Amino acid sequence: MMTDPISDMLTRIRNAVAVQKPEIVLPYSKIKHEVAKILKKEGYILEAEIIEDRFNNLKIVLKYNNGKPAITHIKRISKPGRRVYVSRDKIPYILNDLGIAIFTTSKGLMTNRQARRSKIGGEILCEVW
Repeated sequence: MMTDPISDMLTRIRNAVAVQKPEIVLPYSKIKHEVAKILKKEGYILEAEIIEDRFNNLKIVLKYNNGKPAITHIKRISKPGRRVYVSRDKIPYILNDLGIAIFTTSKGLMTNRQARRSKIGGEILCEVW
């Protein structure tokens, strides 16, 4: 039984990037798909698609630039044992705003830049650069 599916997803991405795998397949969930869509929109992965078979899976195609991975750091911030919430005026800048933090808010998942623009706080899921 998996207790933290988002952490599992991030670890699979981190491990696949370390050995330069072109893609990963993991169990599907809505929140993982939303995180993958944000990573695609921000340019960290190439594709995120649902594979519909006996079990729904999520296929993520990783992005490399001249053999170097687009994701150099991916870290889970808020964990099941220790949730990390920030108010709208304390939203962090990740790597001088070159990286992103993915937030879960009352308006859905969004990056730290979108949350700052929307003037809304929430729970920090992870940071990526």
